[in-house]
Amino acid sequence: MHTIYKKSTKKAWAQALAQPAKEFPPTQLQILSGRIPEGLHGTLYRNGPGRLERGGINVGHWFDGDGAILAVNFNSPYEAGKKGGATAVYRYVQTDGYKEEAAAGQLLYGNYGMTAPGPIWNKWLKALKNCANTSVLALPDKLLALWEGDNPHALDLQTLHTLGKDDLGALKNGLAYSAHPKIDPKSGSIFNFGISVGLNGILNIYKSDATGTIQQKTSFELDGFPLIHDFVLAGQYLVFFVPPLRLNVLPVLTGFSCYGDSFEWKPQLGTQVLVFDCETLSLVSRGETEPWFQWHFGNAYVDDSGLIVVDVVRFADFQTNEYLREVATGETHTPAVSTLWRIHLEPSTNIVKGIEEIIDRHCEFPVVPPQESGQYTNQTYLTVHRQGVDASKEIFGAIACFNHKTNTLTIADCGENRYPSEPIYAQNPQNSEQGWIITVVYDGNSDCSEVWVYDAARLDDSPVCRLALPSVIPHSFHGTWKPY
Repeated sequence: MHTIYKKSTKKAWAQALAQPAKEFPPTQLQILSGRIPEGLHGTLYRNGPGRLERGGINVGHWFDGDGAILAVNFNSPYEAGKKGGATAVYRYVQTDGYKEEAAAGQLLYGNYGMTAPGPIWNKWLKALKNCANTSVLALPDKLLALWEGDNPHALDLQTLHTLGKDDLGALKNGLAYSAHPKIDPKSGSIFNFGISVGLNGILNIYKSDATGTIQQKTSFELDGFPLIHDFVLAGQYLVFFVPPLRLNVLPVLTGFSCYGDSFEWKPQLGTQVLVFDCETLSLVSRGETEPWFQWHFGNAYVDDSGLIVVDVVRFADFQTNEYLREVATGETHTPAVSTLWRIHLEPSTNIVKGIEEIIDRHCEFPVVPPQESGQYTNQTYLTVHRQGVDASKEIFGAIACFNHKTNTLTIADCGENRYPSEPIYAQNPQNSEQGWIITVVYDGNSDCSEVWVYDAARLDDSPVCRLALPSVIPHSFHGTWKPY
């Protein structure tokens, strides 16, 4: 009798998610190639799901994993009085749910893509676990680990020690604080939102000072309960696109279905457009345009004619949700293609004056230099696929820069079986026109993780520096750069 072994169809990226992430203490990083650029002084923070199983049971969706934070601190060799190089630390956010499940050795809570395991009464007695796994906000005296269904968790900026939930002075009773705050580079004000659960969702909009303390808050009743992950700052406006996706609330509230399985795609509703004033947080206009779904915006600004110009990564429908669920299993097969679009909108009337696709290539995680947020910028940085790969089976293997003046896309191909994270821009404090792109790369060829630094203006050149990390960093969601 012969044993037949089935060949695995999983791609190299799946290895990074196969085991729970291993924390490590502050560690000096080995420079693998190049050198840390002069002027690169600050800390890269990244957040993402570090653990997708416990007790031999897998979570239901990539969104359900426990948040783990990576901090990479860069000290240039040119900085007087400090040892040159870089150090890193990696720690799980010590949420109450994480600690309880660690002690029990099993999953206890429901989440976006799963109902609570165990006895049936758990499904309505157990609240969702705050995973603190989506993004970070670096404030002067603390780091916030963000998860859009609840308060953020505060962490120590250097050690990543978890300090506990933080209501920022106004997020009472677990009021949600979403994962994509926007910082106005001119005023230093921080804008964010959260949605309260109900038959109709309530959009809560917050305006904070530079310390993160909420100074203003407003609430706006939505049509049904949609999924809004991101919004955008455009000069004196905040812009929300509400996709035609509505939650079937009753099965979720009774605990018989999770959020991820209870959204219904309703293209007949179109995409609702909401424009708010940054100063007063009052509604300026409300309108509707063609249907699409988006997770992320690139940037927005007000042009010389007074129109709001918005860059957004659009999906044709909500198939992306199934693709992201499959990522947690290590094997994907659902096509979910998104491209970058530009919308021209009249703020006072909410009339859409133009919609055009500006990158016809599958892309995601768009970022712009932080000092140009809400203003015109020439560059948008994104993640893209390597040429010729099957997008339904792979994750992004390259980063790119789209030049809006020349309509050209410059690509940094990380190589076969290498997978970069969202590109993060770090400005050169000695030259405001120059900066670097920092990304964390998982190398599936050697099952290791590295930090790569590129010259932002020369992405198609080799990285100016590559640093080895002590352990594998599972694919993460979002990050930020905090300069000294």
